[in-house]
Order: sequence, then C-alpha cells, then structure tokens
Amino acid sequence: MSAKDQTGFASFSRMFRKRMGKAIADFRLIREGDSIMVGLSGGKDSMALLLALREMQIRSPVRFTLKAGTLDISGGKADLSSFSSFCEKIGIPWTIQPYPVLEIIEKRKERSPCSLCANIRRGILCSMAREEGCNTLALGHNLDDVVETVLLNLFHTGRYMCFKPRSWLSRSDVWVIRPFVYIEEEHIRSEVLRVGIPVTKNICPYDHQTRRERVKEMIEELRKDIPDIKNNIIRSLSRISARDEWARPDDGEE
Repeated sequence: MSAKDQTGFASFSRMFRKRMGKAIADFRLIREGDSIMVGLSGGKDSMALLLALREMQIRSPVRFTLKAGTLDISGGKADLSSFSSFCEKIGIPWTIQPYPVLEIIEKRKERSPCSLCANIRRGILCSMAREEGCNTLALGHNLDDVVETVLLNLFHTGRYMCFKPRSWLSRSDVWVIRPFVYIEEEHIRSEVLRVGIPVTKNICPYDHQTRRERVKEMIEELRKDIPDIKNNIIRSLSRISARDEWARPDDGEE
C-alpha cells in the first residue's frame, strides 16, 4: 500500500523528500525507536512536516512513533477543529493545550513578541511531548528561517549563530529536531498547494510586523545580485573556523 493510500494525500515530490532526507541523515535527526511529537501550529510548515514524517514513517526501515501536539496561543478561543480532522485523516494522535500567550504579550507590552512567544511555545510543547511519552519534538523551521535567524542574531546581538538542526533541552529532557532546514519556504508552499494540505490562517496579530519580516525583505532584495545568498549562509554555519575569529591573545603571548 502506497503512502498516498494510507494518508489520503498525494506523495511529496522526490526533490522535497531528498532534501528532507539529507537533513535527517546529515544531523541524525531520527533514530531507531524514537517517539516524535510534531509541534502543530496549523501553518504550512508544521502541517507539511507532520504529513512528510507520516509518509516517511510508512516507507522507512527506521521505526519510530509519531504524534502531534498543539499549543493554542489564544487560550482556547480559536477554532482548531481542522487540526483534529487532519490528524485523524492521516492516522496521527493529536493533543492540544490552551495557553493565553497572546494575552500575556499584550499585558506585558512586549517589545519582542515573537521571541517571547517562541520561547513559551517551545517550552510548553517540550513538556507536552514528555507527558505524551515522546523523547523528541519536531519543529517546522525551514531554510529561510535559518538564514533570517543568522542575520537577526548578527545585526541585533553581534553574534553569528543560529538554532541547531538537532539540540538537547536538558530542562525538558527532550531532543528538538528541525527536518526542514534544507528546504526553502517557497518550496514548502508549492508542495502544500500541490499535495492539498489544509492550512489554518495565522491568528497572531503581530504577523508580518516584525524584525524577521524586514530581514526577509532585505534578503529578497540582496538575492537580485547574490542569487545563492541563502545557501551560502547555510554552508557557512558548518564552515566556521577558529582561524577566522578575532581571538584576543592570552596574557604573555607576543
């Protein structure tokens, strides 16, 4: 029985699966016996990730279990019935936890709402994963998210750094993986449309009003003269050399 028959959706393209598979292989994101929870927000990235992992689970000789978990940032006010329908259709257990993230941000008049929201969501999702018996939380960050994060950190903190494809959160006792780090946002968008994945509109009032959005626009402008700028930044993350650092000499060194 094909992946299409079991999920009810068309299979992802060969190129899409190849790039996801390369990230998984390069960083050993999925291992035998893993129990994975996908952080499901309803957007194109997380919905595509859940379906792609479900397709992989059907085909792969590496055995792992798969669940979905949603943090309702509206505190229970949003209609998330479509999440339940999607997960039921592809045969994935789904858990939801309401938490008033938007209300907290508004009361605090937070200057960096996206950063606070991301930290709250990741922490609660990790706790949800552990409560559901999962050792891994999968997030839908894509190649564009990587590039934008690198530049945001460089411009606003003076550090050349980014989240890792696979990282251990000791406080939650959970691995966090990002299988889409080699896939561009536009590629995900086109696959979501082709495969027919339902997507929920982002309820965040700060959407498209952030520093990240401004960096995204800047990158698109730079691509006119530097077409490979995104891939160059991705490659640079694994090529950082101590020889290139402005290291300060130790005491006594001439």
